[in-house]
Formats: sequence, C-alpha cells, structure tokens
Amino acid sequence: MAKDIEGPEQGEFSAKDYHDPPPAPLIDFEEWTKWSFYRAVIAEFIATLLFLYITVLTVIGYKRLTDVNLPTDQCDGVGVLGIAWAFGGMIFILVYCTAGISGGHINPAVTFGLFLARKVSLIRAVSYMVAQCLGAICGCGLVKGFQKSYYNRYGGGANELADGYSKGTGLGAEIIGTFVLVYTVFSATDPKRSARDSHVPVLAPLPIGFAVFMVHLATIPITGTGINPARSLGPAVIYNREKAWDDQWLFWVGPFIGAAIAAFYHQYILRAAAIKALRSFRSNA
Repeated sequence: MAKDIEGPEQGEFSAKDYHDPPPAPLIDFEEWTKWSFYRAVIAEFIATLLFLYITVLTVIGYKRLTDVNLPTDQCDGVGVLGIAWAFGGMIFILVYCTAGISGGHINPAVTFGLFLARKVSLIRAVSYMVAQCLGAICGCGLVKGFQKSYYNRYGGGANELADGYSKGTGLGAEIIGTFVLVYTVFSATDPKRSARDSHVPVLAPLPIGFAVFMVHLATIPITGTGINPARSLGPAVIYNREKAWDDQWLFWVGPFIGAAIAAFYHQYILRAAAIKALRSFRSNA
C-alpha cells in the first residue's frame, strides 16, 4: 500500500500522513452477509427516489407556470437557473445525508467510475445501480401519482435531445458533463487531499453539488442534462413515450464513457497509479 508523507507548508502546519485504502475486491460474497451492505443499498434507493421526486416536480412546476396556453405571467417559475439549483442542491443534501452509509453515489455513472477505480466491489456496484434505477422509477411514479395530468402534459421530466442538436452533440455533452461530475467526486473524496488540506475544512458534498449545478446550466438546453442514467431512466419508464426512449441510449453511453475517462484521469494521471504499481513491482523484484 502506498504511503505518502506531506511536509509542512511554510512551517505553519505539521506533516500529515495518509494511507490509500486497499482496492476493493472484485467480487466479495461476504458483503451479502452484512447488514451494512443492505443498509447502504436501501439508502441509495431512498436517496435516488427523493432526488427524482423533488427535481422532476421542479421541472414540471416550471413548465406549468410558463405555459403559453395558460393565463400566467411568463416570468413566473424558477427558470432554468432554479432547475439547475434544484438538481445541484438535492445532490448536496442527499450526498451529505448518505455519504457515511453508502458513499452517497445516487448515480450509476458515479458508481461505475468508483468501481473502475476499485473503490467498490462488483457486487456492491451492481446492487447500487439496481437500487438507484428502482428508486428513480418509484420517485417519478410518486410525481405522476400526485400530478398525473401535469405529468403527462409537460413531458414527465424526461430527458430528450433538443431540436437542432445532433446525436453526436448530445453524446458529447453527456460525456463531458459526467466527466466534470465524476472528476469532482474523485477530487472531493481523495484521501491525499484530505490529509494535505486538513486545516481547510471542505465539505465534500458541496463541490459535488456545485458540479451538478454548473453542468445543468451548460447542458439543459441540449439534452435536459442527464449525467445520471437513473435520472433519465425513471422518467422514461413512467412517461413511456417514444421520444424519451429514442434518446435513452445517449443518457447511458455518454455518462458511462465520461465516468470511465474521469476514473482513468484521476487514478492513472493525477495519482499516477500505474507508476506507483511499477515502482512497487520493481522494489519487490
């Protein structure tokens, strides 16, 4: 296991040690015997349910208040900025609430990236993804149950590629947006950063929520912003219209590619995992 020692900066702070946690086993059947595993899966399900419930309600509420066919002030509603805040704010809240239980993934792309970096086992990764997708479907089901007429009239919060944009543009937006998010997750939870900057209290969910907020500002006009396959799947299942399903592949392929690139960049470029492994091999040879 690698161990780095950070020296004091400008003589003000003492040196800090840090240990990289060992890689998670690829397949760990013992997890099925632990309550902590099931508790984490339940936390991912509930968090994703709440995430979709609040954010989809925000989207539908905004569309209703700005409907040109209704006698409403077109300046009403939260606007695109408010929608972005709803998504970013909910991620901040839910990651803060669940980080100590499940890690606060709430996104199959984040789980996939952490799996590639060997932060979670395959069993945990697959279980999280299933729980997240089911939670998203149930969250959207609640929205439709409470506001069925508005839900169907205003698109159910489903992600769709906007008119005037090509499939390639939409895919690129999802790749880059997810890269920003997953890169932020790795950076905010990096044990080396925590040890080096221990004198600067940084709440990890805060930059993650801001990353979601900023990406939504940039890509809502293009794809409605997916960067989370569960967020795209839930509305598509409940709304169940052809356009939502036609574009669904964009919201899986793009985020998974973006997450893989972020995992590679952080682990093998910034943290030089390949070089550390080679040095360890040579020292043991």
